[in-house]
Parts: sequence; structure tokens; C-alpha cells
Amino acid sequence: MNILNNINNINYINNINSSDYSADKSLRNTENNVANFNTFSKNAKKQNYPQTIAQKILAFHSGNSYLKAGQLVNAKVDIVLGNDITMPLAIEEFKKIGIKEVFDKNKVVIVPDHFTPNKDIKSAQQCKFIREFAYQQEIKNYFEVGKMGIEHALLPEAGIVLPGQLIVGADSHTCTYGALGAAATGVGSTDLAVAMATGYTWFMVPDSIKFIYTGSLKPYVTGKDLILYTIGLIGVDGALYMSMEFTGPVIRSLSMDSRFTMCNMAIEAGGKFGIIEVDDITRAYLKNKTDEKYNVFYADDDAEYYKTYEINCDKINLQVALPHLPSNTQDAKNLKGIKIDQVVIGSCTNGRIEDMKIAAEIFKNKKVNSKVRAIIIPATQNVYLDALKKGYLEIFIESGCVVSTPTCGPCLGGHMGILAEGEKAISTTNRNFVGRMGHPKSEVYLSGPAVAAASAIMGRIAVPEEVM
Repeated sequence: MNILNNINNINYINNINSSDYSADKSLRNTENNVANFNTFSKNAKKQNYPQTIAQKILAFHSGNSYLKAGQLVNAKVDIVLGNDITMPLAIEEFKKIGIKEVFDKNKVVIVPDHFTPNKDIKSAQQCKFIREFAYQQEIKNYFEVGKMGIEHALLPEAGIVLPGQLIVGADSHTCTYGALGAAATGVGSTDLAVAMATGYTWFMVPDSIKFIYTGSLKPYVTGKDLILYTIGLIGVDGALYMSMEFTGPVIRSLSMDSRFTMCNMAIEAGGKFGIIEVDDITRAYLKNKTDEKYNVFYADDDAEYYKTYEINCDKINLQVALPHLPSNTQDAKNLKGIKIDQVVIGSCTNGRIEDMKIAAEIFKNKKVNSKVRAIIIPATQNVYLDALKKGYLEIFIESGCVVSTPTCGPCLGGHMGILAEGEKAISTTNRNFVGRMGHPKSEVYLSGPAVAAASAIMGRIAVPEEVM
């Protein structure tokens, strides 16, 4: 059976019941007859079809030498990810399929991070449900409280996601892993269930948009400011179902933490993928994280793009996205009249050690405004420990901040910082929709860690120059 030529196998799998388990065995044993990477590259070049990174990764995982935008393919996935919000439904749908075992217990990842540590009885029940499934399935990469972190910071840190991989997760910010040169995207829980069962899912090959960043970064400007500026430029649907390739001299000198931030928010522009090609910075990041071999894909010089944007970073100041869209961006220095009640520094967008360092530099020897609640959330246990060793946590606590265990928490209005009616927060998270962090009449302003920390000190939106 050639699954690549039969996209209806997805429907077939949905109709399997427990008595048809043997049929599942043959389906899951079907492998793409993909040659090694060098042969693949030569074939694509020989066919004279220049490809983007997204096209190459999808072609490689679907057994094709090249693909065109708009094609439908059934592709083999490398990693399947779920969390305490999305995995329970995926497990229920998985059980309805009638398959007894996941396709590969080493490639399914479960991270309880949204409402953990358990905020109430319902969240405790959710976590118990996925925990029991993980134990029953002998899932290698199940991360319990104490070992977990915010999933999109944890998986790269643990060396689970790698360049050239095709990754699906039941969380929209799965696109974060594109910073490693992977094609990663969010899917619904039902699609995740099928991927857990078969190791495959379907894709429509996306068009790609190239973003070329030139010039130099101003002080305290990071990947968060670049991506907010970009979303403000193209809008929240400016890259709808497209792959966003970030490149240029600024990107090539950008830290991995900032690269993760940029790819993380590709979805806020509607992007299917956010991708940065592998370079020496990527390889240095991975050096002590994995011994696994991985494939590296580069866009062809003459690849066809839907659009190309050239962005001069000399002109990008520290950014803030005003309610209620990530595209509603302005320069932070023009918003000094907006008072705030709460500051959150953390999340899968900006909870890494670079963010902790920037915030600590600004908070050092200063106090949080008496009318502001400042919440610091390191994204993983390792980030927490690193920040502790470097003295950042001491700075935060002496300044009047509260430091939390890793959790998504307030980002989605879950816990650890819910807003009341009329309250305003400035946050390093990724979304500021109506009611995102609490009451429908509260407001969320998005920024990088520098603006968030300065604002906590001033009690209003501020820039670092005002407090340094």
C-alpha cells in the first residue's frame, strides 16, 4: 500500500475499529521510500524546480523530489505534541479510532504546561487523564511537573525538535521550532489523534513569503520587536496559510532566543510555518543537546516567493502592540501616557534566559511601582535554575516581583495573573485579544522584556532609557 498516493487513508484510519487492528499494523509499517538527503537534493536540482525551505521539507517527508504550492500531500511527521488542554480530546479521538498503540512512543510528546501546577479540580482531572495515557503508552517524552516547562521552550532545550523535521502540535505556537530550520505547525486535537495513530498527516503545500532584515538593531531591540513590527506591517492575515522565511544579515546575527520568539509569533500573522535557515548559531545551540543526525534544508537562490519584504532595522524602535490585535503596533516611546496594573515577563515567546537577563538588567537596584503587580515566569526549569545561578531571581524578588514556576498561566487567562475588569497589563506574551488574560473589559499590551520591565518600574508604558 502506498500511503503517499492515497490521501483517503486518513478517512480509512478513522473507520478502523478494534477488530481491524491488524489493518492498522500494515498502515503504520508503510514507510516513505525517500532516498538520502544528498540524492533528494540532486533530484530536485535536476528537475529544475527551485524550492523554498517549506517545499523541500514537505517534499522530503512525502517522498517527492519537489512540490508546488497548493498541492495536497500526506506527509510523515517526526514529532507529535500535545498539552494538558489539547491532549485529552486527542486521546479520546485516538481511542475512538480503535488503535491500541501510538505509532511511535518515542515521537509523541506530552507536556502539561497550561494550567499546571494544577489550578483547580478540573485541571487536575485533565492532567491525570493524560498522565495515565502516557504511562499506559510508555511515552518517553512525558514531562511531569518538576521536569516540565512551557512546551515550546522545553522541546528545543531538550533536543527533541531538530532541523529538517516535520512537527505537528495541538498548540498554535508549535511554529516556534522553525527557528531550528524545521517545518512546525499547530493542528487540532482530532488531527493530532490521527497523527498519533499513523505517524502521518496531510498538508497543502503553502506559498512562502521572504522577509529580509537589514541594518542594525537599536539598544534593547530583540526578535520580539522585529516580529511585532513585521505583523504590524502585514497584518494578522498577511501571511495566511503561508510559510514565513526570515533571513538577512540581522537574522544571521540574531540569538537563538530571539529567533524562537520570531518564529513563535508567525501564527499571529496567519503563518503556517515560520522558518529560519540553519547556520553556525543554530549548530552551536544544538551542539550539546543531541547526538541525532538531522537534515538541513536551504531555499534555492531562485525559489519563487509569493512576496518579498525588505525591512531596514535601523528604523525599528522598541514596539508595543495595543489592544486588541498583535498587528496594532506603535513605538513604545509614543505610549507613555498609558498606565498599567500588571506586568508579565515570560511565556513561550519571551521566557528564555535572554529575556530574564534583559529584565534583570533593568530591574537591578530599582523597585516595581507600588501600584503594579510584576510577574516573572521562567519558561523551563533549566531557565529558572540558570536565572537563579546568575542572580537574576534575587534581583527580581528584591525589586518587588513575584517569580513563578514554569507555566503558560496568565498568557491564556488560565491562572497566575488573571486581570479584573478595567485592568491593563503589558506582557511579553503573544496575544492580546479581547479577554485573553482575564475579564473581557481588561486590556493587554504586548512588548519585549525591556519595555515590560521599564513599565513595571514606572507604572505606565515606558522605555529603558527612562529608568537606566
